[in-house]
Amino acid sequence: MKTSGNIISRKDFIRNSTLAVAGLTLIPNIMAASPLFDPKNISEKGKLSLKNVRLETGFEYEEGEVIATKTDLFNIEIENGKIIQVSPNQPNGKALDARGMLMLPAFKDMHIHLDKTFYSDKWQAVRKRTGGVKGMIELEQKILPEMLKNSTLKAEKMIELLQSKGTSFARSHVNIEPTSKLQSLKNLQKALENKKKNFGAELVAFPQHGVFYTDSVPYLKEAAQMDIDFIGGVDPFNIDGAIEKTVDFTVQLALDHKKGIDIHLHETGESGLQTVEYLIKKVNENPSLKGKTYLSHCFILAKLDKAKQEEIAEKLAQAQIGIVSTIPFGSLIMPIPTLYKHNVTVLTGNDSIVDHWNTFGTGSVLQKANLMAQLYGYSTEFLLSRSLKLATANILPLDDKGNLQWPKAGDQADFVLMNASCSAEAVSRVSDVKSLVYQGNVVY
Repeated sequence: MKTSGNIISRKDFIRNSTLAVAGLTLIPNIMAASPLFDPKNISEKGKLSLKNVRLETGFEYEEGEVIATKTDLFNIEIENGKIIQVSPNQPNGKALDARGMLMLPAFKDMHIHLDKTFYSDKWQAVRKRTGGVKGMIELEQKILPEMLKNSTLKAEKMIELLQSKGTSFARSHVNIEPTSKLQSLKNLQKALENKKKNFGAELVAFPQHGVFYTDSVPYLKEAAQMDIDFIGGVDPFNIDGAIEKTVDFTVQLALDHKKGIDIHLHETGESGLQTVEYLIKKVNENPSLKGKTYLSHCFILAKLDKAKQEEIAEKLAQAQIGIVSTIPFGSLIMPIPTLYKHNVTVLTGNDSIVDHWNTFGTGSVLQKANLMAQLYGYSTEFLLSRSLKLATANILPLDDKGNLQWPKAGDQADFVLMNASCSAEAVSRVSDVKSLVYQGNVVY
């Protein structure tokens, strides 16, 4: 097969997939009292009692079709970060009043760059640029030293934005390259340490400037020995000019340090398909990587014919390689329904939020679920309710048959309270998040 370097740059992707959204505003300190309850009223440390909590209990059918979602009010008891009891509602009981708000699993942003952002700093739109991803590498080499000066503070502010949108956990890629060396990682780790009581994260050591193109190898090897969870990568052919060499290095580093893998793949030509197929081969040769390997973006899937999409989706499922998609639209309609059909794990994230790559991030992964539902016609009660899993990293209150599967005693107490009657409405209306609880702590 002839190798082609066809690629869609982030610039083109953003241009083709822009959402018209309101401008970002700085969220105030979200550890202040929420409009729903005041944390000072939580008297016993490590315990939290809620009443009038709306939970989904099943589906309502008409002629075999799900036409509505049943709900009821409950009491929720939390202790030491876990849900210990879900019981019939006691409206007159001594507990914080959830006022009939809908309780859903907390959201998870599974692809974001917390380490490099303009958020909370002065407004800057994306500027004209040339040279594709390599041109962006040159730009980053110029601006990163200045961005690093206050990157810890900006990361904390961006975490607060995510929390205000109901997100309690993120997978963040963090630059590891000769310009930042390990400083971007250290600055982000400081922000996460400051937020550890109310936000969870996993980190990807991300060679944004290429593994070999800028010789990031020594820094990646050092980062792999630090507190990170995944070894990252970006466009092995277009950046490093060598698919097998780059993937082999990434796989071996992950194996040596028992890490997962999460590779950015924007390439849409034959080189993109070759990269996907070679990674599948390497994971099958190293089964310990199954369930721990992801391709972010993977735009090549949108360019394949239907038969090839089905084939690749089946192979991804067998290798247990997940896809982390930012749900692009326009000329790049990803085959999400096909991936779901073959039980491929699909996750989503905001990617960039007001930085030199993108100016349109809102911080909401619920909005991503809404966009997915619109793109693929998931407009029925049942399909809208299933779409919520994109925002929650595949946790749903009801299974496909309408049986309650969340929340249950023993579950981690990570949830949102929303002004919605059910999951379907929350997705369809991108309903307001009124409160976020992380490990039993009211954080928003």
